[in-house]
Amino acid sequence: MTLNTVPPFRADHVGSLLRPAALLRAREDRSAGRISPEELRAAEDDAIRSVVAMQAEVGLRTATDGEFRRTSWHMDFIYQLGGIGQSDESIKVRFQNADGLIEFSTAALHVDSPVRLQKTIFADDFTFLREVAGDAVTPKLTIPSPSMVHYRGGPAALDPAVYPDEDQFWADLSEAYARQVAAVAQLGCRYLQLDDTSLAYLNDPNQRAELTARGDDAEHQHLRYIKQINTALAGRPDGLRVTTHMCRGNFKSSWAAEGGYDFVAEALFSELAVDGFFLEYDDPRSGSFAPLRFVPPGKQVVLGLVTTKRGALESKDDIKRRIDEAAKYVPLEQLCLSPQCGFSSTVDGNALSYDEQVAKLSLIVEIAAEVWGD
Repeated sequence: MTLNTVPPFRADHVGSLLRPAALLRAREDRSAGRISPEELRAAEDDAIRSVVAMQAEVGLRTATDGEFRRTSWHMDFIYQLGGIGQSDESIKVRFQNADGLIEFSTAALHVDSPVRLQKTIFADDFTFLREVAGDAVTPKLTIPSPSMVHYRGGPAALDPAVYPDEDQFWADLSEAYARQVAAVAQLGCRYLQLDDTSLAYLNDPNQRAELTARGDDAEHQHLRYIKQINTALAGRPDGLRVTTHMCRGNFKSSWAAEGGYDFVAEALFSELAVDGFFLEYDDPRSGSFAPLRFVPPGKQVVLGLVTTKRGALESKDDIKRRIDEAAKYVPLEQLCLSPQCGFSSTVDGNALSYDEQVAKLSLIVEIAAEVWGD
């Protein structure tokens, strides 16, 4: 099997990692005014140095900063786009797990002036990660996809005085993202991931019903999202590898949507202009591998077969059998392995320990070496 020399790698991971206790205390201290912003930044720096070293030690060829400077995987980015602010209203998202339902409330967003990129978002964060990673691992930057800006509020989030025509909103949003992509490439980013729950949520009939009720064209929304992501990536620099991660929600070991990738698969895999797809496949809720039949040659599929929602370690043989099943639909050389999602999509984290997290990442590296020799 040919060595994977560019991202995504045979053994990879989505991005967010469990925040260490010392960092959580520093965040609490900063919120209470007991430490300065500079002291919090120093605590984040220390935690990131440690977690990058961990990723290299387990044998991963890429590293993120664990999203340690963020409260949320997506809103910390979205609120930094010009023209987008917090609404007085809140959004309630219902998550579920084996024990029942939990509800997560967060501030809604409102687009009250033309969307634009005012500065390179996460520039200092990526620069620090790149310096810490050095030559040992490839630094990966994760940001929410353009779709997430729209999925959060839909047409109702747009001020009609600013955007009487939704097409202009999409044009401005894609342009802002195109500038962001070009800017992070100039900083030395060679591995960028667009995180997108919306394209997975749209497979769930209940989610589509909710969108229809608020005035969206739920049956065709994925086509618009694919088009706008492609527009944002159209001018990306040579040498920048881009992937997208699609899951059905990840908050305190719970999820928000269910269903296989069937509804979006043909358009998604054949049209989305990314180099690889991180896909959630850790339990029956994620559906079958059959939609992978639409993946064209040259695209990598990163199978999220190792769950981040529980600490119990998967069986190597079980994972290898599932890789074999997926290889019936897309060639083995186009497959990679990762956890199904991040370990801590919000600052809260999932219900497993640091050691369990490390064990899962190590398992992924070991299986990749045995399956692909990588």
